[in-house]
Amino acid sequence: MTNRSAHHPTPDCRGLHRGAFRPHSRDAHPGGQAASCCRLAGIAGAVLAQTLLLILLAPASVLRAAQEGSVSGRITDPEGAVVAHADVRLTNAHGAVVCRAATDDQGGFACRSVEAGRLALTVENPQFLPIKASVQVAAGRVTHVDLRFRGMVAQRQSVTVVAQAPSVLAPDPSERVLIHNRVLDANPGRPGAPISIPGLPVETASGGIKAPQYFAPGVAGDHGEPIAQYFQVGDFLFPNNLPANAHGNGYADPNFLIPAVIDAVAVDGGAFNVREGNNAVDLAASYEPKPRLNPFMQLTGDDHDFDVVTGWSPSNRATNGWISLEGSFGNGFLKRPEHRRQYKLNTYREIKRGKHDLTLFGIGYYGFSWIPGLIPIDVPVPGDTIDNRQLDRTHTSITVASDRWQLTGSKQFLFSGFFRTYSLTLRSNFGDGLIQQNEFRTVAGGEAAYVQKVHPWLSLLAGIDLRRDAPRGLDLKHLDQQGNFQLVTSNDLTFAFAEPFASLGGGLGRYFHYDLGVRQEEVNVDNQDRIDAAHSFNKLAAVTLPKATFSALAPGDTPLPSVSFSYGEAFHTNDPRIGNGSAEGTLVATARAFQMVLTKEVIKTDFKIKLTRVANSQELAKIDPDTGLQEDVGPSLVRAITVSAHRYFPWGSLYASFARANAQNRLTGEDIPEAPRLIWDAEGSIDRLPFGLRARGEVEYVGRKPLGDGFTAVPVREIRGAVLRSFGDGRMSVGANFLLGSGFTGQTLETLALAGESAPFERIVGVPLKSYVSLTWIYRFKSARWAIKP
Repeated sequence: MTNRSAHHPTPDCRGLHRGAFRPHSRDAHPGGQAASCCRLAGIAGAVLAQTLLLILLAPASVLRAAQEGSVSGRITDPEGAVVAHADVRLTNAHGAVVCRAATDDQGGFACRSVEAGRLALTVENPQFLPIKASVQVAAGRVTHVDLRFRGMVAQRQSVTVVAQAPSVLAPDPSERVLIHNRVLDANPGRPGAPISIPGLPVETASGGIKAPQYFAPGVAGDHGEPIAQYFQVGDFLFPNNLPANAHGNGYADPNFLIPAVIDAVAVDGGAFNVREGNNAVDLAASYEPKPRLNPFMQLTGDDHDFDVVTGWSPSNRATNGWISLEGSFGNGFLKRPEHRRQYKLNTYREIKRGKHDLTLFGIGYYGFSWIPGLIPIDVPVPGDTIDNRQLDRTHTSITVASDRWQLTGSKQFLFSGFFRTYSLTLRSNFGDGLIQQNEFRTVAGGEAAYVQKVHPWLSLLAGIDLRRDAPRGLDLKHLDQQGNFQLVTSNDLTFAFAEPFASLGGGLGRYFHYDLGVRQEEVNVDNQDRIDAAHSFNKLAAVTLPKATFSALAPGDTPLPSVSFSYGEAFHTNDPRIGNGSAEGTLVATARAFQMVLTKEVIKTDFKIKLTRVANSQELAKIDPDTGLQEDVGPSLVRAITVSAHRYFPWGSLYASFARANAQNRLTGEDIPEAPRLIWDAEGSIDRLPFGLRARGEVEYVGRKPLGDGFTAVPVREIRGAVLRSFGDGRMSVGANFLLGSGFTGQTLETLALAGESAPFERIVGVPLKSYVSLTWIYRFKSARWAIKP
């Protein structure tokens, strides 16, 4: 018989020692113990199997977790404001998308548990150029990336985006893109520039619907000849300046645009982009329309003026397009009632077919008003006018089509065409009696261009602009003693432009960028003098305009700024009627421009310093009282420095700039008259005020500027602002707009005598700047029945 007590306890039921489990139950039945033993053994086996399985699987998951990281960040627009609902994608080296996310209302995004290593980050939004960046994801860590969109989609389409470097379509490092809803309307519900651009004052020389102009530091651009103005249509820069306008050389009128349809405005140095031609000397401003409008109606008014605007877009949100109408009526704030009437139609449509992106844009405009005109600033003037017969009547129609043909991912053709009609009747009194200037013209032209990214370090742009301006009945009349207008001059002009251009640009490594270009100008002018045929002529002028920019981009972790150097030659055409005494004027005026730009982000604040030097072969300023045209005051040299800082906060933004300039005659050293020397500007927005209020404000100061003959203009001070409150989930908004102003705009010299004065004498004249407060009501239709069906 086996001695069972001699065996060690085992898990086997047959050899299990009885006392191992029931030491105090010696009388227990041996069969029950065996059954219990087997059940326990089964449980132990299952536990053991699960434990082994966990041991085998755990290392793989732990290893995978150890090889993963996370990416988070914040996306902002070109002005530093957060961008919600942007699409964020992370792609690995094999092209597979490892994470896709959308930014929240604060512009933030997060991609968790993505594979470690170098990943490609792409951020897209319908309004902006896509961002492409490389991100190194560390295992077990969160990598934070803050990125900023650098340009608007339609405004700066390009096949290449190089960090913060300029692109081949927008090479000027001084370019600023201002989002409309971040800045103020210059004159809500009234004629004038649609957007107030910080640092660039807006002036009008007569009031009423008379075309306003932006002024740049040191630039006497009352009629716009050294300041180009464009409407951005797809990739095409439609030129708004009119050479040899009946009233002013290079006249550009932004009154045709409805402010509510403008998405952004871009401004640059003018002379450094091969795509910008005539008039792009000291400054260029490009307005870009919105792709869509939320159907709305807007009323703005006070006890002097009333304005109504409405707009619709297709109900299908995938369709970009809109129609907008505006009617503006009023008398202004001066004692001379304007009896103003303005009617505007703006339309926009994008059509995508295969590899073609077609953009259509149209404008219809009619405007009429009596204008107060310029008055002496040193004495009260009855009725705020020296002649209540002054008026302005303008109408225009514009049709533009632009097509982007995307051949491949790196090659594209750009084709554009336009047709315009324009009519002006302007009556003015500059101290020598009432004169009338009028014209009717047709304008036709287009652009063809080719863009290719050849290598990461080389992008190519080549194209040609064609344009024909044909002003007819370009007449100047004087009112005689019998009250009849007598013809003084009458011309039929034809300007024909052929302007080929080409540029090369790209990155030289991570921190250097270059752009080299040239623009050839072939300008034919046919002048038919309808009074004296001996003064008729047909001439051709040709100029070659080289341009170059070199940028050194500082790494983000260095205290050094990014630095850019630019050189460009530019030109503007001259009015054949503008001469120097009895001599015949030149067909074109050329300029050479130098620019240095330093930029640096410090504590989330963008700082920029811009130094410019522009030598002009001819400067136009002052007003000839007999012709109403500007006078040639000789060659000029403009030197300016602009310092600016821009900071975005979660509750708003703040922008401040200071500009100092010097403009002198290169031959005599005398001051160029009417060019602003000192400009202070500060603009801010607050989106989180009590009671749901939002506010925008701007303070602008333009210092004294010489006017010639020992006269100096008085300073101009403006404080403009807007306060808005939304109701009903944003469907309705109510707000107030205000302007607190002092000084005179359009200050110049005239020789005139008021009633009761014995003889005319030279004096300073201008348009009084008046303060006002107006109210705005906006209603946004959300119901589909108010939307246009595509």
